[in-house]
Amino acid sequence: MIEAAAPYARLTPDLVLDAVSACGLWPDGRLLALNSYENRVWQVGIEDGAPVIAKFYRPGRWSDAAILEEHAFAQELAAAELPVVAPLAVGGRTLLHHGGYRYALSPRHGGRAPALESAEQLEWLGRLIARLHAVGSRQPFAHRGAVDRTTLIERPVQAVLGSPLLPVHLRDGYRAAARRLDAAVAARLDAVGPVRTLRLHGDCHPGNLLWTDAGPHFVDLDDARTGPAVQDLWMLAHDERALQSLLDGYASMRDFDPAELALVPALRAMRQVHHAGWIAQRWHDPAFPAAFPFAAESRWWEQHIADLHELADALE
Repeated sequence: MIEAAAPYARLTPDLVLDAVSACGLWPDGRLLALNSYENRVWQVGIEDGAPVIAKFYRPGRWSDAAILEEHAFAQELAAAELPVVAPLAVGGRTLLHHGGYRYALSPRHGGRAPALESAEQLEWLGRLIARLHAVGSRQPFAHRGAVDRTTLIERPVQAVLGSPLLPVHLRDGYRAAARRLDAAVAARLDAVGPVRTLRLHGDCHPGNLLWTDAGPHFVDLDDARTGPAVQDLWMLAHDERALQSLLDGYASMRDFDPAELALVPALRAMRQVHHAGWIAQRWHDPAFPAAFPFAAESRWWEQHIADLHELADALE
């Protein structure tokens, strides 16, 4: 059983190489750690072959059923000829186990960051996301969770309030700001009313997209979940003009409900609450204090509380 306080303490380079070898591949000893905080991801060189990507899942985060649902979605998208990196099947299985860890292998697909100032590229991305959603709407997720207040506000707030990161003298102020923002988000969701939901990429920001001469491709479905279509669009738009370019491309392939645009401020607010809760929840992982040292400073939490009030102002 992996220790929750140090979930990757035993994930050594030798264990990574042994896990890849257990799949019938021959690592050549070259390892490159890729940028990932939630999981651990390595590029592994293979003798007489192309490198593979080995992704080791954070213990306790997703159930096996939820991970397999992610894999099935990626394979369904790939079968529909969408440029998505799907896991490799080893002996008919995509979810693998070694040394107490769960992991998956996938082919390496390189690329460069997208140029999100380009209307042409934004429209291309809009068309691609519309195609992804056409597949995502075929059937629901059963195990992946949803874009909702419980996941993105309630649980993160509980993580922050239970963390020593939040200074004692700021706890009441944080609690009040979080409650106010949650009420504002709830009011906005009620005002918009029911919208169509579907299987999403879920974390569709520029870091999860790579561009090649052939166009864009998605590299990570780890946060795939159920939600409204606009969730996969707003994070790629730095302003209203960019969002319109995305929507122009999207609408050329699939209908978009314009009522969903009123959800964007609520989705943005929920993401900000979730980000702070995520850092607080993962602080025991040595990678997090190194990556987010500012979260140990009182002034960062003071600014976060002010930001929550500002977001609530915008929603109200």
